[in-house]
Amino acid sequence: MHSIAELPPTLPDRKGWPWIPEESLIFPSQMPEGHKWPRISVTVPSYNQGRFLEATLRSLLLQGYPDLEIHVMDGGSTDETRWVLEEYAPWLTSWESEPDRGQSHAINKGWERSTGELIAYLNSDDYYLPGALYRVAMAWNYHPFIAVITGGVWVVNVEGELFQSRQPFLHARSPLDLSLLDISAWYLPQQSTFFVREYLDKAGRWLREDLHYTMDRELMYRICRLGQVMVLDQPLAADRFHESSKRGSQALRMYQEDAKALSYCNWGDERAKARRKKVARARRGQGHWLMGLRSRSFWSALWHQAWAIYYRPAFFWGTQLGKTLLSVWRLLGYRLRPNR
Repeated sequence: MHSIAELPPTLPDRKGWPWIPEESLIFPSQMPEGHKWPRISVTVPSYNQGRFLEATLRSLLLQGYPDLEIHVMDGGSTDETRWVLEEYAPWLTSWESEPDRGQSHAINKGWERSTGELIAYLNSDDYYLPGALYRVAMAWNYHPFIAVITGGVWVVNVEGELFQSRQPFLHARSPLDLSLLDISAWYLPQQSTFFVREYLDKAGRWLREDLHYTMDRELMYRICRLGQVMVLDQPLAADRFHESSKRGSQALRMYQEDAKALSYCNWGDERAKARRKKVARARRGQGHWLMGLRSRSFWSALWHQAWAIYYRPAFFWGTQLGKTLLSVWRLLGYRLRPNR
């Protein structure tokens, strides 16, 4: 495989990461305890995202990681994707560009070829931040019983400019059944998540092809029951938000589909099944709440807020009326408090 010093040159106006390395590319030959670096396998599913794909690939290659597999599974794009793939072919473990059955199918094909101790997928419009693979490898080295490693994400715009930073959290000890937790109890972003192959194989190294938005959550429901989850404070990846992204154009469908993902969690008793139905309602409400926040129309925002409260009454306290009533309640409670 060619060295990263021979990567194709970039346009003069492209500056900073992931076009120029920001950290040293020199890795010691071994890890601190004398272990070899774990192989990391990353699959990049792609379809007509050629304008972003080069940045995605460079964010992987400029990590300088000593044992990295990159599998790009493109669904037969008709834009500049194939040109990018041919340009970067010497640095890729494998790639193909042919029609497939969707994103999950593309990831499954890449995961079938993956031989790393750590396995992930990175969408072709997202990218890793400097030092991400080093931090993941070190976490794996010092915590041998973990199944999942995840970190924070930067939410960036089309040009890669940061406008939000999101931290992962898990308000419970793992292993655990995520499908029973309240939606406010965890956030494990897919873009910065890596799976330990041993546990991924136990859970099933595949994503459900009938899920188009929540296949990553359904996998989380399976794998987090089997091993510990390591949550890193550092951001590992950038989530590029744009109009054609699923999170941008089809956000409500994504939240609604979680009911289907939860229906595949067929373990537990009747109480567990009832709890998952409640979680599914809350997720639907979460989708409406998000759409209400994004709505430019007052009436559209009000409509989505009403549905959000219907599915998850707790959202009421986030409305202006709810906040006012809460303030009045607190004020009355303060005034009625007996003097001491």
